[in-house]
Amino acid sequence: MTYVQLTSGQGGWPMSVFLTPDLNPFFGASYFPPEDQYGRPGFKTLLDRISQLWENNPKKVKASGENMTEQLRSYIEAKPVEETSTLDPTAVAGETYHHFENSFDSIYGGFGSAPKFPTPVQLQFLIDYYMYNRQKKTADAQKALEMALFTLKKIAAGGIHDHIGSGFHRYSTDKKWHVPHFEKMLYDQAQLLSLYSSAYQITGESMFADITRDIILYVSRDLHHAQGGFYSAEDADSLPFENSSKKLEGAFCVWEISELRDILGLVNSHVVGVHYGCKEEGNVDPMQDPQNELKRKNVLLECNSIEETAKSTGMTPTEVHEILNLAKTKLWEYRSSIRPRPHRDEKILTSWNGLMITGLVHAYEAIQDEAIIKLAVKAAEFIYQELYDPSTHILLRSYCNGRSDIQGFVDDYCNFIQALLDLYEVTFDERWIEWAFVLQEKQNELFYDHEEGGYFNVTVNDKSILVRMKEEQDGAEPSANSVSLRNLVRLASLLEVPVYFSKAQETVQAFRLSLSKFPFALPALVASFMLVSNGLKEIVLAGRPTDPAMLTFKKIVSRVFMPNKLVALAKQEGFIASKNSIIKQIAEQSSSTVNEPAAYICENFACGLPIYDAEQLKSTLA
Repeated sequence: MTYVQLTSGQGGWPMSVFLTPDLNPFFGASYFPPEDQYGRPGFKTLLDRISQLWENNPKKVKASGENMTEQLRSYIEAKPVEETSTLDPTAVAGETYHHFENSFDSIYGGFGSAPKFPTPVQLQFLIDYYMYNRQKKTADAQKALEMALFTLKKIAAGGIHDHIGSGFHRYSTDKKWHVPHFEKMLYDQAQLLSLYSSAYQITGESMFADITRDIILYVSRDLHHAQGGFYSAEDADSLPFENSSKKLEGAFCVWEISELRDILGLVNSHVVGVHYGCKEEGNVDPMQDPQNELKRKNVLLECNSIEETAKSTGMTPTEVHEILNLAKTKLWEYRSSIRPRPHRDEKILTSWNGLMITGLVHAYEAIQDEAIIKLAVKAAEFIYQELYDPSTHILLRSYCNGRSDIQGFVDDYCNFIQALLDLYEVTFDERWIEWAFVLQEKQNELFYDHEEGGYFNVTVNDKSILVRMKEEQDGAEPSANSVSLRNLVRLASLLEVPVYFSKAQETVQAFRLSLSKFPFALPALVASFMLVSNGLKEIVLAGRPTDPAMLTFKKIVSRVFMPNKLVALAKQEGFIASKNSIIKQIAEQSSSTVNEPAAYICENFACGLPIYDAEQLKSTLA
């Protein structure tokens, strides 16, 4: 993609790049139509020309490819001009916030115009920005939270949310979140799960908890491998009927009015139609349907509140609520039993499963359902059994009816390390933290840039990649360096590893130019930079894990959302005690002086007095 952007001035998917046998690129661009049109060559014409070019003068093509590779390498490895000014985290975060404030859509939520993506990294930055600045009671902090919550509500009400089948589609083709590209991706579910969980922790609004459960229902039902891992995606296209010959976009999800009447009856279909904006002629703007695949179809979109629908239909809100719930059940039964399902991509990727485990942990913290954490633990155990070599400590990239032989990239390591850290904080099972440390050591060995700081995408031994790059910009997922930065800080503090603090500072410095010039392009890295500058708030619990009072403490701590929270259980023996002298000391002191559970709030390597009262702990963390 970098090659295409540099040579054509723009990028995008789908993308085609032609390489010599030595893997040097000599021509590339984004979309080519199947056939020639509007003076633009079609893909078949392009193939003919590439073939002729290669047959007529392969030496010239090879020379061109080698030259392009050298130019690409020179561009990527060029050292930025050193700046002497100190990178101010407050200024960097403020500039990032103002960028999103200026591009915010105050009517429909999100940022910019169509097409609209959920962009979890941007919304998570805004929530973190609010949390770090809320004590100052600034207008910016409150506005950041309001933008994030408003967008989450609009996404949940939109057609991008599958109101019948649960979960979220990839993106919206319009600014209203109405007509989606119907593909569903695991990494979207994972990050949105974290966001809706955080929103519920902060606000206590039940709708955020409802969406949290909705995402879990989808992934556990439709993307879950029997042994615990999570599949990658479901396609946008599917056959409308069993005997159809052509797949259509959204065929599994959309409805005609006549279908709603047949399945639900006249009265209930009318209520559903009013609530979700259904029309006899369909509710999809022809401009959003260039292939005429959605003609007379309705994409369900919450146009009214329950109260508004009740008023429009002459019913009580309770009656409407019951009808909608019954309708969702009946429509899902119809969809899942009658309509052909979209193709499911059954790759299990270590990286995306790491994000999913993190999402599940956050959901468990928010709604305290033990079944959720069991899903997370099973997924981690699947990765250990199928995608990890304990003798070399190497992660593998993917599994599909068996493990691949592709070794993990940096995002596989950092996302899964993050997941293991999160798992430890809610289970206090030290096997997760010990594994996280082992994997961090391996990630440092394979990917760390010891000259400039930060992490490369691939190992030095990967000969399939022309140039080792370091990603800092966030896209559909947070960049590997933003996640790694958080991991380094958490592990450095929990296990007292000073060299990890140094690596965290070096990673920030490696991207100082981007952080100072266009921080809005890397909101997850900015959020991690805020963590580095604000420091962690460690909450150390001491006492018997099964004590009812301890379980109350644990629930209070879990229920609170703080972007810089780190939770640990003090034990006299074990992996953490062998590394962290302060936590070991707390465990010894607790066992020798009192029997009741205590909580210690620690910041900047100093801990406050023990807290023995649940209400005091709750008010301290508020």
